[in-house]
Amino acid sequence: MTASTENGAVTSATTASSLRKRHTATSLLQRCDPIPPRSNGEVWGRTGGGRSWFGALIASTPVVLAPLASISTFITLAAFEGSYASFAAAVAEQGFWVICWKYGPQLTLKGAFAVVCWVSFQALLFVYLPGHLQTGQYTPAGHLLTYRINGLSAWVLTHVLYFVLCWNDLLDPGFIPRNWSSLIAALNVAGLLISALAFVKAYVSPTHADDRKFSGSLIYDYFMGIELNPRIGDAFDLKLFSNGRPGMILWTLIDFSNLAYQHQMQGHVQPSLVLVSILQTLYVVDFFINESWYLRTIDIAHDHYGFYLAWGCFCFLPTTYTIQGQYLGMYPSSSSTGYLAVAFIVGLAGYVLFRSANYQKDKVRSSGGRCQIWGRPVEYIEAAYTTSDGKEHKSLLVCSGWWGWSRHANYVGDLFLSYSSCALVGSTKLVVWTYAIWMTVLLVHRCMRDEKRCSVKYGPAWTEYCRRVPWRFVPGIW
Repeated sequence: MTASTENGAVTSATTASSLRKRHTATSLLQRCDPIPPRSNGEVWGRTGGGRSWFGALIASTPVVLAPLASISTFITLAAFEGSYASFAAAVAEQGFWVICWKYGPQLTLKGAFAVVCWVSFQALLFVYLPGHLQTGQYTPAGHLLTYRINGLSAWVLTHVLYFVLCWNDLLDPGFIPRNWSSLIAALNVAGLLISALAFVKAYVSPTHADDRKFSGSLIYDYFMGIELNPRIGDAFDLKLFSNGRPGMILWTLIDFSNLAYQHQMQGHVQPSLVLVSILQTLYVVDFFINESWYLRTIDIAHDHYGFYLAWGCFCFLPTTYTIQGQYLGMYPSSSSTGYLAVAFIVGLAGYVLFRSANYQKDKVRSSGGRCQIWGRPVEYIEAAYTTSDGKEHKSLLVCSGWWGWSRHANYVGDLFLSYSSCALVGSTKLVVWTYAIWMTVLLVHRCMRDEKRCSVKYGPAWTEYCRRVPWRFVPGIW
């Protein structure tokens, strides 16, 4: 939503003024008085203290509920043919823990070893693969971090290795669905361990102590995280690694392994699974092609690193975002050609919207507003903000193109892509739509959090931006 110009693209009021005249942009704040720091030194970012114990407890319930939901979904798929109703009936009759004991994920040495090897391999690629250096955004305390961008190389190398091992009969291409029970159990454990590591590290060896946030509740701090950008050493960024390596790369491997498994079981692959895999591969590869853009998203720039991101990326992402492929791998089916074509085209349209919206924002950021969108000079609002070290920076709030249509146009494209991926399965079972439902909840919640943060960070500039672009998602609806 914001196109940052903190890296010198717009460095003075005079330069900004000339750009505004030249590109018919609007500046609300040529000179913006710094937002006065709060008593505890905060300027903007996640709220620190002041959270009641009851509110913190309620907000932290996902620490317990999320793993249980992951396990419940696995059981529903594996033992009840994807029917939440049948799963609920069995739980009502026998009890939840009895059902978990009978049908739940089983941790084995094979699964644990596979996950340890997987995470270790991705960590080695993260550290040693070459890549260009890219800075992120200023943190609330004024730090500007550098990242090595090599995610696309890691994705390509991982998948090439997978295909080579399978081609030479050194790895069963259907290994993942055949061992899914033990892999899910091991991924849950890995996510919990990384979350605990991040929690302890924030106290004993913080990377940037002045960017930590304490809520006053241990369980809430464990859930939402304390450190903003925890690192091991100077370069191993735990947040970027978790968000962009084990889970994201595993996403497409799970799809490909389910394709292979379906072929092994029935001698051919259904078009529905092929199309789901194409859409999701397109999304994942796009993520890695534009990894430097990801450094400016709410995940990296603003969310602190705790259970929410650590367990979410290590376990929830690969187990929940891949439900469509899991379901089709277990229960092969395919809808009519016309239905599949429409659903696939909607997904492609969603991707085009998602990518073009992000491209427009990045184009404005990288050019300092000296560009055109849709054949016309870009319009923007120049917004100043202050970090807790007292330094003032500027961002550009884009009011042209998709960003003049909606304040979160990229989220709309993301949702189109999510729902079409689920629709391609051709089933009305709720479990198939879990991914799309989750993405709706996630993006709406993220929208509200992002707008609250921007309101504090940019002040009157954000108020003016909301006046000029009044719709959050879809004009006329919300």
